[in-house]
Amino acid sequence: MSEERNRTQGGKPDTASLIQKLFRDEPEESQPAPPGPETPVGLVTPPDATGVFIPEPRSAEAPEVPPAAEAPVTAEGVLEAPPTEEAEEAAGDGRHWFVIHTYSGYENKVRTNLERRVASMTMQHKIFRILVPTEDEIEVKDGKRRIAKKKVFPGYVLVEMIMDDDSWYVVRNTPGVTGFVGSGSKPLPLQDKEVKAIIRQIGDETPKFRITYQKGSAVRINSGPFMDFSGIVDEILPEKEKVRVLVSIFGRETPVELDFAQVEKI
Repeated sequence: MSEERNRTQGGKPDTASLIQKLFRDEPEESQPAPPGPETPVGLVTPPDATGVFIPEPRSAEAPEVPPAAEAPVTAEGVLEAPPTEEAEEAAGDGRHWFVIHTYSGYENKVRTNLERRVASMTMQHKIFRILVPTEDEIEVKDGKRRIAKKKVFPGYVLVEMIMDDDSWYVVRNTPGVTGFVGSGSKPLPLQDKEVKAIIRQIGDETPKFRITYQKGSAVRINSGPFMDFSGIVDEILPEKEKVRVLVSIFGRETPVELDFAQVEKI
């Protein structure tokens, strides 16, 4: 039975047997070329008189590999290829921080209005963050301390955005916005060092004293050994958070160094 399966039918060679013979490791004896129609297409042609197998010539229907596309050439030379998406991402998406003018006292209202417009007009891909920089400040009033939020830049709001006609229109036409900070009608972005300084300032959680007086102001001392004494501010020392006050003691003006919280403007 197995012999019948291996035997060629009608004198025609079995295709599987022929492939095994062609790719066998040991060399084969030269065999007469089988009839043309039964030669496996796309493999090899039968051996010639020397016993060397010759690759099958490419069929007329076989698709040819197109030549590599060349960059267009102008009179100045070869044009550069456009940047890839990876290169554009590495270079940044074009977002910058801009400063807008607002009506005084309307900074938070402008931020709320702009956030609503960005959401309703689906501009989240061009307008990202809106900041009203504030810092904690210690205020002394009637001898009592309280911590209040102080706007670092009253009348201004910071917007991180990609500037183009659409994003400009959304921001500029927000109620309460009076314009962009820039040269003429052209908005100017903040420099990186300016942005870092602002972020560092608003990130400092240490409360600062609100100083309502200046050199020459009349003040009253509200605590300490000189409580209820009055004097004149001689010097303000912000790095020490202290103030030097000239206090009249026994008819002489004596400089006394006090904490900011110990002094109130009269």
